[in-house]
Amino acid sequence: MSNLIISQFSITHNAFMNEIKDVDEKQLDIQPDGFNNTIHWHIGHVLTANEQFLFGFPDNTEHLPERYKDLFGYGSKPADWPDDVPSVDELADQLTSQLERIKQIPAEKFEEKLPEPVLGAQTYGELAAVAAFHEGNHTGRVNAMKKVLNQ
Repeated sequence: MSNLIISQFSITHNAFMNEIKDVDEKQLDIQPDGFNNTIHWHIGHVLTANEQFLFGFPDNTEHLPERYKDLFGYGSKPADWPDDVPSVDELADQLTSQLERIKQIPAEKFEEKLPEPVLGAQTYGELAAVAAFHEGNHTGRVNAMKKVLNQ
């Protein structure tokens, strides 16, 4: 099962990175009508959510600054951002290194039962599958935003 999950993360990560690589820099922080956030926010959100799901951010990992939870966590929005938000390039680099850390998760970890269900997931592997789905979902949102912004 772990090979399948790692493969799925590689697929969703590559799709997400391909989706964001050609965004016009001027469009990264525009919130189109009908959307709750910006492309910049989606990039940070995917990074932060994966870190929460798979590495226990912010309590059990030191790979991301704790302030990412306030910037990109569930319910956050760019309208509330301070002036010193990490750049898209920095977030993209962190996403790439995060995928490398995901690939290093031991196969037996995916079989571990969670202390309590999270979003319907009973095991760490099921939670990893939810995280991969989540990244794919945001890939579609970024794609839709780009289409609206390029009209």
